[in-house]
Amino acid sequence: MTTDRTRLNQPPAAPGGDLGRRLTARRVQLGLTREETAGRAGMATSYLAHLEQHPGVTPGQSTLHALATVLRTTVAGLTGADADLPPGPGKAGHAPRFTELSRTECGDLLSSHGVGRLAITTEHGPVIVPVNYSVIDGTIVFRTARDATPALAAGAPVAFEVDRIDDAFAEGWSVLARGHGRRVSDPVEANLLAARAYSLPWAGGGRDTWVRIEPYEVTGRRIEV
Repeated sequence: MTTDRTRLNQPPAAPGGDLGRRLTARRVQLGLTREETAGRAGMATSYLAHLEQHPGVTPGQSTLHALATVLRTTVAGLTGADADLPPGPGKAGHAPRFTELSRTECGDLLSSHGVGRLAITTEHGPVIVPVNYSVIDGTIVFRTARDATPALAAGAPVAFEVDRIDDAFAEGWSVLARGHGRRVSDPVEANLLAARAYSLPWAGGGRDTWVRIEPYEVTGRRIEV
């Protein structure tokens, strides 16, 4: 098992965040059981359970490197040391493969929910803002405040982008949707969206204005090594 620093593209880092939560989230994202992860990392399942359930635990560097390799991430990513860094600081991989994604693949990735980037035009020029979103009935929906910048998407042409960057292996994908925004004015429709939405806005506050984006074009691409 390779755990050298070159492959991980990151120097060792002391735990700086909720290690247990990050371990669990990454493991679930990859579809790995606790038993599979522990076995591949060369540790007891009970020890991995202890790490996931007790965020104050500080494992050694060899343990962190082993888990980072199995979970296809970096030590910094597991410990939260990269939380304030933009994605993609690692070097490009050798002989990368660039492929276009099918419409079905784009839809599956877009429907995984999370945070996307909304591109809209304002009176001061184009802007891009992050929003928590869901995909409901084939449309992209998000909640915002009536006077917030994302609300300008209503009644306007917009672009919406989501991506995933794997810094450890210099891989990633991105999906771009272009469409028209519409403010949801029907209270019944708004209540249905609230019931089916994946998450509340991370920004909090009184964000009770729903906007739908109905895509007319969805494209995507993937880089693998």
